[in-house]
Amino acid sequence: LPAQTRHRPAITEPKAFGGLLRAIDGYEGLQTVKLALQILTLTFPRPGELRLAEWSEVDIEGRLWTIPATRAKMRREHRIPLSGQAASKFKELHEISGKRTLCFPSPRSGDKPLSDNALNAALRTMGIDGNTHVAHGFRSSASSMLNEHSTYAPDVIERALAHGEPDKIRRAYNRADYWAERERMMQWWADYLDKLKRPP
Repeated sequence: LPAQTRHRPAITEPKAFGGLLRAIDGYEGLQTVKLALQILTLTFPRPGELRLAEWSEVDIEGRLWTIPATRAKMRREHRIPLSGQAASKFKELHEISGKRTLCFPSPRSGDKPLSDNALNAALRTMGIDGNTHVAHGFRSSASSMLNEHSTYAPDVIERALAHGEPDKIRRAYNRADYWAERERMMQWWADYLDKLKRPP
């Protein structure tokens, strides 16, 4: 059976997304939760891949985050180029949790990751309800806005989202990583978010 695509609530309109970004920047709860949401907007992995991230996977200086195949949904290593903004958020996070294994430890127990609900609960406290936007929705937001507002090819965007190639034959031949373009695209995305964040 083909995998069922679940459409999760997501804000995909740039102006409204700018409002969401400002709300996250103004969040006054747990700093690791705030940084998790900021990094989620900049890198758009699956929330589970983010919550379970370990410091051994993140190279701040080399601006690279490698999600190992064991944790990636497609069971294939997924490398994420870090924009300057994403690297600086990881640097901030390192000040808090750098001595631990997990990037995003739970406040209750440093050996466990932030709970599955922590990110969505934070969005609720900002007044964003579950029918409008959820933590997994940042992937749809990125996909929609990159496809509509950037000049990057759909293949590059799909690769950045670590989506599997549905066409078997194409999957066998298309091993392209589009790395240089993805590095440029992630920086474009971070700069674009900075623009959206400016107060209207």
